[in-house]
Amino acid sequence: MRAGRRARGSSAVSRGGGRELTQSVHGEVPAVEDTTSPAPKGPRPPAGHGGERHGRGDRPRGRRVLRWSAIVLAVVIVGTAGVGYLYYERLNANIEKDALNLSDEKDRASESEPNAAGQTPLNIMLIGSDARDNAENQKLGGAKDTYNTAPRADVQMLLHVSADRSHMSVVSMPRDTLVDIPKCTDPDNGKVYEAVTSAMTNDSLGRGGPGCTVATWEKLTDIHIDHFIMVDFAGVVSMADAIGGVPVCVDANIRSHTSSGHGSGLKLEKGTTYIKGKQALQWLRTRYGFEDNTDISRAKAQHQYMNSMVRQLRENATLSSPIKLRKLAETATEALTVDEGLGSVTKLYDLSNELRKVPTERITMTTMPWRYASDGNRVVPKPEEAEKVFRLIREDIALDGKDKERTEGETSDAPAAADDEIAVQVHNGTRTSTQAAVPGRAGDVTELLVGKGFTAAKSDSSVLLSQDKTVVRYPSADLEGDAQRVAKALGIPMGSVTRSTDVSGVTLVVGGDWRSGATYKAAREDDSPTESEDTFNGADTKACMHVNPDFTW
Repeated sequence: MRAGRRARGSSAVSRGGGRELTQSVHGEVPAVEDTTSPAPKGPRPPAGHGGERHGRGDRPRGRRVLRWSAIVLAVVIVGTAGVGYLYYERLNANIEKDALNLSDEKDRASESEPNAAGQTPLNIMLIGSDARDNAENQKLGGAKDTYNTAPRADVQMLLHVSADRSHMSVVSMPRDTLVDIPKCTDPDNGKVYEAVTSAMTNDSLGRGGPGCTVATWEKLTDIHIDHFIMVDFAGVVSMADAIGGVPVCVDANIRSHTSSGHGSGLKLEKGTTYIKGKQALQWLRTRYGFEDNTDISRAKAQHQYMNSMVRQLRENATLSSPIKLRKLAETATEALTVDEGLGSVTKLYDLSNELRKVPTERITMTTMPWRYASDGNRVVPKPEEAEKVFRLIREDIALDGKDKERTEGETSDAPAAADDEIAVQVHNGTRTSTQAAVPGRAGDVTELLVGKGFTAAKSDSSVLLSQDKTVVRYPSADLEGDAQRVAKALGIPMGSVTRSTDVSGVTLVVGGDWRSGATYKAAREDDSPTESEDTFNGADTKACMHVNPDFTW
């Protein structure tokens, strides 16, 4: 727990909280006991063997050696779906809340725009803290010199759920990636952490809390983040236990231990093993023993764990048992720190319903494209490749390359008025970071529209906007057909026609990609998936981690 953190169960005001999520739940739930024992190899073991439950005050967290899995999010959310009404307040009290974004407004990304159907994507930041803040955690994590120091976000994953809920993309960032961290203000004590450059991304958590990690990602990616969920050590252990173990695979016997004392202690035989308890934690933190002994390999192992847990929840119907379901709800809510927008069981329940709509085979997990920094030890984002991944997420394009191909002429069935009855307001958005706005550009394009029969078109030169790509916006469903008709007449792709509450009628913003001429030529961007060995599909049942030969037994 970071210095100055409030007690569990209390609340904090979150700046920029996520969408409201409401749903009623019913039924009485009996108390259940946590377990933390490891699972044996072979058929899935029954849950409930041994283990001592940790109280809230002495619940351990990990530092550095603890590597968290993003799937904990899915387990947490799905696990709340069947909780009973009489348990509601107790579970709500379990959930700790913190501010969503700690940066100044200028460093934040704009909110995601809805698609033509009015649906909006969801972006959720998943964080794993390595805080060592009590004796039991110190015993588990070792490294006495780091006791009670600032926590670090040693696992960071961005989960993107498409607006139509047809696909999900999860992008992780290596913990030692060098990034610019914006100025953050601690919501508990008002302490200001000034902006820093070329800092390790995991340091962001210790600069006021998870809201600074969110702010760091927004500044780097220009992706608006709606929510965050932070999971601790006890959550990894207890939730793996609650679902009866998670199957993982290695291509050889592995023991993660070096002569100098490094390693997670993981010891598995070749093949598939159901892991839980401390063994699950060891898998998630293993660096020495997987592939080339790097954090990149560790992230790959975490992705495999995430895939397996998703399948456990969906295919094996682990949560069909009310006892297991309620047990998972109890352990899950105790493990959570979330933003105010997710700070209740009903809100988590509603979010779980959204995630369930995504087919397993359309879940894609990958690592941000990276290269080694000049020091040869840290990494930095690959400029073009990483930006492509971030752009695909901003534009709600699936990373698996299976989206329906976007065509310029594709329209919906929305009706449109006659061309001469469509009132179009035209703005000049040709100003860029390197070029001044083209004088009179809104008027030129307005004349072009009038010449095509849109005689009600008017230019508005009172405001000079900055828009990279030309777009047509409309405020409500009844004007969708009109907006598409304008776009079609000018050759603007239907993907550039968006619904927006920022406009009062059909609005054309002439962007920096159309600074001259009477014909719009949309740049054909590469939307193909990025090639990476670190990419997993949610339905992949054959993934197996390669064991470094130096760590076999």
